[in-house]
Amino acid sequence: MTTPPPPAGTERPGAAAVRIGALVPLTPPGWTEAGRHLLAGLELAVDEVNEAGGIGGRPLELTVRDTAADPHRAVAAVEELAGLGVTVLAGEYHSVVARAAATRADALGVPFLCSSAVLDALTEEPTERVARLAPAQSHGWRLYADFLLGAGHRRIAVAAEPSVYWASGAGILRDRLAPRGGTVTELDMRELTPAAVCDELAGNGATALLLLVGSPEPAVSIVRSVRRDRRLSEVLIGAPAGQPEFGSWATSLGHDGAAVPFLRYMPERLGPLGVRVGKALRERLAEAPSFVAFEGYDTVSVLAGVLRSHGTDRAHLAGAWPSVSVEGTRGRIRFSRAPGIGVRQWVWAPVQVVDRDPAEPGRFRVLHAG
Repeated sequence: MTTPPPPAGTERPGAAAVRIGALVPLTPPGWTEAGRHLLAGLELAVDEVNEAGGIGGRPLELTVRDTAADPHRAVAAVEELAGLGVTVLAGEYHSVVARAAATRADALGVPFLCSSAVLDALTEEPTERVARLAPAQSHGWRLYADFLLGAGHRRIAVAAEPSVYWASGAGILRDRLAPRGGTVTELDMRELTPAAVCDELAGNGATALLLLVGSPEPAVSIVRSVRRDRRLSEVLIGAPAGQPEFGSWATSLGHDGAAVPFLRYMPERLGPLGVRVGKALRERLAEAPSFVAFEGYDTVSVLAGVLRSHGTDRAHLAGAWPSVSVEGTRGRIRFSRAPGIGVRQWVWAPVQVVDRDPAEPGRFRVLHAG
């Protein structure tokens, strides 16, 4: 039986905090804008939990470590946080970093709820200690491939940098497109300049170019080059990993950054909780919150529920994921086993393909959903 939380304002004076170790990319080469939004969501939810009485009268506390998109730094942070006695780990945006963190957390026996990373193979072996909110890459990117096919694109080029994440994405697209007559040609950005990418596109007949590269660079320079090349006026530019989600994209590219479809993990309409949280996040961030900020908030919402019902023992928490049923900002969150996924997974967060409206780049258009 779940013990209800104490009324607001009844935390026991001096009670030891329940500590969550938060992994967030806050400095380059990490995607710092994503990290800032993720942290805002985490912090907002912690504040609300504490205003409602904390965890059994104990305050909830975030102990934040910057991963800077570095897997080795993330592993060191996991080891440090485990030694400091955090009850559970949360966060991270970059998939390769999250995989390193999850593998080490599992080895140390520390539960980890991954907020945003999507790489299917989040751990080397199946585990009960790790759960994830974001949809697996294979789920979201297949939907993106379906969008491309529905829009009439069969010849796809990808501007790619070397990474397990990018390679996995290209493979998912190829596997989805090939049975339907589609092809995927990879352009190695270690060897090509943005101008050379344009020449390759003009010569191979691709109707869509997908950016499997970092942001802002080289993504911004590639977009500018393609937009200014008259040979490529009909070529669709896409960014399945979500680079156009953040305000810096629109600031850097203006109208050139519109009509670039990307994956976004939001429902068609937010419910009352999502609307309320969205307003609070906007105030904290002084800009529109991304889906990553909502992922941060939902992470703490799930953990607060688990901590209240299962206590703060790490071993008990590791077995708690199957019992989770929490109303999140984007729908009810429950965890289960998905085929080919070695961690407990929310199946699934809502997925959309959206872009920025050319007539109003600050507004998003939903192009496809699943």
